[in-house]
Amino acid sequence: MTTADFSLNIDPIGIAERLASEFAKTAAVRDKQGGNPKTERDLIRQSGLLSLSVPKQYGGIGADWTTIFKTIQIIARADSSLAHVYGFHHLLIATVQLFSQPEQYAKWFEQTTQQQLFWGNALNPLDRRVQVEALNEDEYLFHGDKSFCSGSMDSDFLLCSGYLNDKLFIGVIPSQRAGICFLGDWNNMGQRQTDSGTTHFEQVKIFKDELLLNPGPLSTPYASLRPLIAQLIFVHLFLGVAEGAFETAKQSVQQQKAWFKATAETAIQDPYIQKHFAEFYVQLESVRLLTEKAVKSLQQAWQKGEQLTSQQRGEVSVAIATAKIAATQTSLFITQNIFQVMGAHATTAQLNLDRFWRNVRTQTLHDPIDYKYQEVGEWVLTGKVPEPSFYS
Repeated sequence: MTTADFSLNIDPIGIAERLASEFAKTAAVRDKQGGNPKTERDLIRQSGLLSLSVPKQYGGIGADWTTIFKTIQIIARADSSLAHVYGFHHLLIATVQLFSQPEQYAKWFEQTTQQQLFWGNALNPLDRRVQVEALNEDEYLFHGDKSFCSGSMDSDFLLCSGYLNDKLFIGVIPSQRAGICFLGDWNNMGQRQTDSGTTHFEQVKIFKDELLLNPGPLSTPYASLRPLIAQLIFVHLFLGVAEGAFETAKQSVQQQKAWFKATAETAIQDPYIQKHFAEFYVQLESVRLLTEKAVKSLQQAWQKGEQLTSQQRGEVSVAIATAKIAATQTSLFITQNIFQVMGAHATTAQLNLDRFWRNVRTQTLHDPIDYKYQEVGEWVLTGKVPEPSFYS
């Protein structure tokens, strides 16, 4: 499939499903290997889906958030690492739109669509080790290490950040610029192919027209939608993984005989197994509905643009936090308990089914879920909506 084919027949959901089917063939093996999934990332490039969130006037598809998030969810059913870096690509494109002006980002977006460029993340404002030095009015140097740089390896554009005293600077630069080194030190128990390790900046030159200064982060309710988009990416990751684990367990159980003490002949007739699957299904349906509501609220806020008020932004935040809580709990519950219905054979190392749980357990720790409970609880009791931050 070529990008030209994609532009003639826009079916992002179908393309995402075909990608997921391909990724599923090697997901278990690649999870054990870790490292950079270069072949699979190139398949995403060739699919045309990297243009999905780019506005039409720059050659992109200009899809709505419902479609964008759905493609992330579909890919996450097969491989949440690839869904993560793919989802962050769209987050970074949105970040540039929120933090800068069309006259600045037009050239980046046109390059992205023309060459199917992948965006990588080296933002992480909580890690303040990258320091900025002003050489003159138009040139700066970034120097230091940045952690949790998901998708930075094998990227084409890099969204990066550093501090000059207490002022945060965010820039967009080519990933291969002199002085940038990707250490490849990501070796965690889950999300093993997200390349979320360290990026080192060795006196990297960044020009003023590459810095996102107008309006910058958290300056308006609209600009502060960025962390809410990130949170909804996580929601769809968790939901996709839970759906993938659910379908894997369902297909396995449909082929099994019943436990020797059961009165039924097949596993699907066992009342205890039926009860477990009913519980899985009810929880998934609940998350789907809450997620649908959250996406709708974000889409409406996105369309309001600079007319978005602080109260409206806060209400979107509550809807997303609610979905995040449900998606976190459901994904952890299902990925842990599929073994209860599949039996001992499901623990064979070759199947590597624990990757579903390891992936959501790793990613759900991105930011403490307790703070989402606090935000929703405070809103329920007082009506106060959450204040914007880099993570909510």
